[in-house]
Amino acid sequence: MYTRSLQPPNKAFFLFGPRGTGKSTWTKTIFSDAHRLDLLLTSESLRFQKSPSLIRAEVMAQPKSRWVVIDEIQKVPALLDEVHALIENEGYSRFVLTGSSARKLKRGSANLLAGRAVRRALFPLTSHETHYSIPIEQSLYFGQLPASISCKSDSERQEFLKAYVDTYLQEEIKAEALVKDIGSFARFIEIATLTAGQTTNVSGVSRDAGINRETVRGYFEILEDTLVANWLPAYRPRAKIKEVALPKFYWFDTGVLHAAHSGFAQPLPANIRGILLEHWLYQELMAYMHYEKVRGSIGYWATPSKTEIDFLWWYGEQLVAIEVKAADQFRDDFLKGIRALGQRKKVFKSYVVYLGKRELKMGDTWVLPIHEFLRKLYQGSVIG
Repeated sequence: MYTRSLQPPNKAFFLFGPRGTGKSTWTKTIFSDAHRLDLLLTSESLRFQKSPSLIRAEVMAQPKSRWVVIDEIQKVPALLDEVHALIENEGYSRFVLTGSSARKLKRGSANLLAGRAVRRALFPLTSHETHYSIPIEQSLYFGQLPASISCKSDSERQEFLKAYVDTYLQEEIKAEALVKDIGSFARFIEIATLTAGQTTNVSGVSRDAGINRETVRGYFEILEDTLVANWLPAYRPRAKIKEVALPKFYWFDTGVLHAAHSGFAQPLPANIRGILLEHWLYQELMAYMHYEKVRGSIGYWATPSKTEIDFLWWYGEQLVAIEVKAADQFRDDFLKGIRALGQRKKVFKSYVVYLGKRELKMGDTWVLPIHEFLRKLYQGSVIG
């Protein structure tokens, strides 16, 4: 068991996160004496689907000081109206509403409690939470989901991750009727893994997958709504040179991306190591910003001539540039993007994160091994 960094609010909140990130474990730890309703249980979800008002009597039998945890709220969105009424009319304010998908809530125009419940997210385990104890190669290729980390061998991790991807396709997608053709969606998944971490053109993916463009757009929305992946926007300052505007698509865990690519049945592309390292660092950045409530935005910067910075954090005019390289030795050309942006904008801090062992200072840029960079990140010395 690892202590999670997420701190609970003192009033009702949504807790979103992909399956397997540990939402139920976290709520059981933090709210050990809560009244719990698990909508993953068929008997429970059917009971409330037939009569959502049943929750009112059940909650009102509890003291107002007791927390009520409702797991996988998207299974019965109608319960949100009842929760809203309990908060508004009866003075019950301690609800934890977990979910691994926001799609039914968004598509069904569900009552999201009109701001009476804040939103929190749970990510895979961070390096800070595991005290940097997980080997780098394991984090790269098998991710940081709690169940993956707890496996005793890489072969067990492969089996778990293969089952995770299969379960996602079957349960989250097919069982909830999110797509009509599971075969075309599986084909899309394979193409989407090949474009992970790259500028994403929906028309190009549509052509490569042999699927209608609007269908592909909808498939990307499914991945986003089910919290499996999300978009990284391009940073576009007011500069004389034209910048790339297309977003990049990042998966929520390197192990899931690895498994979704070929199910460990085929060799990985030569560039996959760099893609996995970028994904790992991106999720660490997102988790840190969320848990520590860091203001600002994360994006990337690139020009049509392929000059690029992998991650750029900005808050107003304050910029922090982060370049990621899956190399064991530093090379001067790693600084190309940072220098190019520095000629156009004032860069507050800049870093090159790599898989080497030496910490270097090249002009104003720190060159740091991955774990050393993450330590500085969680110490609050990188962004914020």
